[in-house]
Amino acid sequence: MMAKRMAVRGAVCSALVALTLVGAPGGMLAAQPAQATSLYDLPKYAAILVDAKTGEVLYSRRPDAPRHPASITKVMTLYLLFEAIENGEISLRDRISFSARAAGQAPSKLPTRKGDTITVEDAIKALTVKSANDVAVAVAERLGGTEPDFAEMMTKKARYLGMKNTRFVNANGLPNPNHSTTARDIAILSMATLQHFPQYYKYFSEPEFVYANQVMKSHNRLLKNMPGADGIKTGYTVAAGFTLAASAQRDGKRLIAVVLGGPSTMARDQNVQALLEAGFDVMKSRAIGMKTSVASYMSEPSDVPGFELPAGIEQGSGDGAATPKK
Repeated sequence: MMAKRMAVRGAVCSALVALTLVGAPGGMLAAQPAQATSLYDLPKYAAILVDAKTGEVLYSRRPDAPRHPASITKVMTLYLLFEAIENGEISLRDRISFSARAAGQAPSKLPTRKGDTITVEDAIKALTVKSANDVAVAVAERLGGTEPDFAEMMTKKARYLGMKNTRFVNANGLPNPNHSTTARDIAILSMATLQHFPQYYKYFSEPEFVYANQVMKSHNRLLKNMPGADGIKTGYTVAAGFTLAASAQRDGKRLIAVVLGGPSTMARDQNVQALLEAGFDVMKSRAIGMKTSVASYMSEPSDVPGFELPAGIEQGSGDGAATPKK
């Protein structure tokens, strides 16, 4: 058990490699001592780990601090699309048209023009795999008439689901100072999507999507790097940092981890995986009567009750970047 804990802590620490490299003469990178053992000290960082079935919070770090979700926003866009399919308002075979506004969205996007169409099923795959901003707006306009009206539908649904601290102003998560959520609210949305639409959850596990003879790979690297991982959604903007809502299943247990404000894809992914691995170990320990916690695996103090960072307002760039530009 101790060896396992050290491995998990090592994963958290190694996620800081990207933070401890600075420019050196001749363009070389020189390693500097890490200043922390987790991402806790990063101002944008927030995280939560929950049992997907019971909703029990196994770990949290600033779970209710306002954050920008970036493309995790599209999980709500998809939730409303799944709901419309189940209500008979639209079918997987129907086609969605691209307006000039939809086709003109910033990347990540498909190669679309005004008047192009896409099937609903391909739209789902474009959102889960490619995180296509143009498709998100096209879906919003089809279901809501206009994207602002659809964003109101998104926020109304968020309140219905219990997402008390979320406000959506667009369907794709591109930066807007009024567009915000929390790690806890994203966990609630992820749980609701799993529980209410299990028949569509498979789309979050798709490793690639082919459109216009182009093969597009999923941004969610955990799908191939972590046993049991099968969703859900990544995101990136300058305002948000690197974000990920991830779900994994082992031994009949499903956990959801949400990390917002990561400094890089590597740090974010390793932190999410460390949380999930620790969570599964805790579940195993409980099964044999041992008392332990996820926090005991993470080299950091437990939460300070009520502590939150003040909300920040930033602008950012498009989704899907591999590394933030300096």
